Amino acid sequence: MLATPPSYYRVAAGEVSPRAPLKGRADVRVAIVGGGFAGLNTALGLAERGITDVALIESQHIGFGASGRNGGFVFAGYSLGEESLIGRVGEQQAARLYSRTVDAVNLIRQRVAQYAIDCDLVDKGVVWANWFRDPEVLRRRQRLLESTFNAQWHWLPAADLSEWLRTRRYHDGLYEANALHLNPLAYARGLADAAAARGVRIHEDSRVRSIKRDGAGWIIRTPEGELRAEHVVLACGGYLAGLRRSIDRAILPIATYVMVTEPLGDHLNDCIRTRAAIYDTRFAFDYYRPLNDTRLLWGGRISVRDRAPAAVKKLLRRDMLHVYPQLADARIDYAWSGLMSYARHQMPQVGRQPDGLWYAQAFGGHGLAPTCAAGERLAQAIVDGESVVDDHAAFGLERAWRPMGYAGAQATYWYEQSRDWLKRRMEG
Repeated sequence: MLATPPSYYRVAAGEVSPRAPLKGRADVRVAIVGGGFAGLNTALGLAERGITDVALIESQHIGFGASGRNGGFVFAGYSLGEESLIGRVGEQQAARLYSRTVDAVNLIRQRVAQYAIDCDLVDKGVVWANWFRDPEVLRRRQRLLESTFNAQWHWLPAADLSEWLRTRRYHDGLYEANALHLNPLAYARGLADAAAARGVRIHEDSRVRSIKRDGAGWIIRTPEGELRAEHVVLACGGYLAGLRRSIDRAILPIATYVMVTEPLGDHLNDCIRTRAAIYDTRFAFDYYRPLNDTRLLWGGRISVRDRAPAAVKKLLRRDMLHVYPQLADARIDYAWSGLMSYARHQMPQVGRQPDGLWYAQAFGGHGLAPTCAAGERLAQAIVDGESVVDDHAAFGLERAWRPMGYAGAQATYWYEQSRDWLKRRMEG
């Protein structure tokens, strides 16, 4: 296995015994490639529907990729904003897609309780803090969420927000109560344990070398084993498996960065007086949350570069002090990066290819609820014998055009970042 960057999540969740690699031959109804949230939710969704003849194969360890390295935010919606979602598919379909992520938030909360998953869950909502003086962008989104998506995000006047967040960088804000945050690596392991307890076979350190159509089914080969399956689901995210070109080439693996401070004790209250998770209204936004042991987890940036911990620490510490200069003396104990999968249309890619190969990817930027929703949708489609996933048909496998796509993504990020800077500068 590859060594993963040292992270707070791994230390907090503790070390676990590795699951055995796939060895020998076996027949299963469903084989899932990828031990991140998309694969794990599909496996558990199948098991909860009575389909336990399932094998999940992971090339490294459960939660190795973005699923075990992200910010840990759980709330409804997608990377593509609500207005743009309506523009792509219309109000009714946009509302249906959004409601699936609301259901997913509730299901994540339910599963943590049902399976007693120890993942430091904090069920205290999320705050969208306005970096700019103009409140209209918040008011417009608040109205749209309520009228079209039946979602109530509560207004936070500047005076109230400043009681929660002790900084001069924000103005007003919105608060989403039906949201939570957690240790995503511990949650991923908990999903794996729950699926395994229901009969799903889980194999780590088992890189898939080939997937081949064989009559009505499939043959999957790893260095030491072989699976014959009726259905195969590819759920590899930003860590491309090289198993189906049309699927791999549809995403850009993009890096994001996270760091965690030392325990701050009472000093945390000098900055943050809420248990909610926070992100701001810029395109190039910060996202952060207070942890149960009084540390502060801070994330941000989007880049085509997967940086070393020292570089991540330097970048994010500067961002943190820009908002909370009172943390100048705080030590940074952990920093890491990870690759998320993005599609050009900024929506998950969930579906089935003409030869019957299922896929789920491109959850970058808003992953926990959409991956849960996708796993539920795929599980139901397989159980019901569906041949297509109509819900996501408008968001197909558009080619990302790597490596040129990397340049385009980075240029877009820099452009939007400069617009944020100019808007703030003009406001004074």
